[in-house]
Amino acid sequence: MSNQSLHARRDAAVPRGISAMLPVYVERAENAEMWDVEGRRFIDFAGGIAVLNTGHRHPKVVEAVKKQLDSFTHTCAMVTPYESFVALAERLNTLTPGSHAKKTAFFTTGAEAVENAVKVARAYTGRPAVIAFAGGFHGRTLMAMALTGKVAPYKTGFGPFPSDVYHVPFPNAYRGISVQESLKALDTLFKTDVEPSRVAAIFIEPVQGEGGFNVAPPELLAELRRICDQHGILLVVDEIQTGFARTGKMFAVEHAGVVPDLITMAKSLAGGFPLSALTGRAEMMDAPVVGGLGGTYAGNPLATTAALAVLDVIEEEKLVERSVTLGKRITDRFEAMAKRNTLNVIGDIRGLGAMVAMELVKDRTTKEPAAELTKALVMKAADKGLVLLSCGTYGNVIRILVPLTASDALVDEGLDIIETALEELVAV
Repeated sequence: MSNQSLHARRDAAVPRGISAMLPVYVERAENAEMWDVEGRRFIDFAGGIAVLNTGHRHPKVVEAVKKQLDSFTHTCAMVTPYESFVALAERLNTLTPGSHAKKTAFFTTGAEAVENAVKVARAYTGRPAVIAFAGGFHGRTLMAMALTGKVAPYKTGFGPFPSDVYHVPFPNAYRGISVQESLKALDTLFKTDVEPSRVAAIFIEPVQGEGGFNVAPPELLAELRRICDQHGILLVVDEIQTGFARTGKMFAVEHAGVVPDLITMAKSLAGGFPLSALTGRAEMMDAPVVGGLGGTYAGNPLATTAALAVLDVIEEEKLVERSVTLGKRITDRFEAMAKRNTLNVIGDIRGLGAMVAMELVKDRTTKEPAAELTKALVMKAADKGLVLLSCGTYGNVIRILVPLTASDALVDEGLDIIETALEELVAV
């Protein structure tokens, strides 16, 4: 069996709309390393797109799931529930920001959590409209796509989208968009397109994922909280990519000291098992009628059991603190690279904790995005044994989502590959 033969089979059996960034077929994985079907080793800086903060196959997660397998694998929590479903809801109600009474609903994907956040917001407020930010990513289902502020490839050819969805610019200091401009655009939106009394919720990622790891300034989040309170709008924070210790806090919004009404979670919640969650103020979460929320696989027992183990690992191994030191290690390395004259294609370095990105440009003065160079770096890194992800509205941002459990030596090995690969590409 080879990567090439498997890729040929994939092309014949799987629609082209489901991308495969690398023609590398994984056979096994451990912590922050993977081996393909040909026996080649890869360092994993992608983490399954932020799913593996606790690494591949963490022993405690594996042990918990094996134990659950011996009991039962599915009953449907809406028919006959089970203790792990309740226990995980209790823990998330405690862990998420705010001391108010909360309740949690479980789903299978991040997009489902977002869709259900819209449902809860509309049920509670009786209002139809929702606002999101340009460059944001909230999922691939229809309402989540409408909220997503990036056309290609997520929206291309899929319209029309649900109505009463509006977007405002996201602050980006590197690209010259200030907090004041974003807030002015929101005020203009209220005057020209939708009155605040029709808005159910404002959705925001505290750090944009697909949008390029743009960090929401604390003053923006604080002002959104004030505006939402003023107009009876729900503030919904999307922590699907940022959550569970990635940014140096359990949740990225904690950096701003802002308490959201609803918070969506998924990805690293269950260490690789499909699970998402929506946690919010109890009275808001109770707004939908009985049976209005749920899903056949929502809160599957294997996933909820895995999630409880993940939360134990984060606490026991101090992964919140680890994210801070790991992020500094990555950021320091990128900043040292950027100071070199031979690597003047590095335009910006940003992030929170171990959610770090560097933006590549053709020219530091014009800041013209270097999308082709970014794509080439991803491929050359793969040739050298490193799985790397790009992102950004212009496709010119390299993002780091290495498991927080990775050793310093392994992280340095991966950073060495990035530096060497970029040097070779720039020298051509």
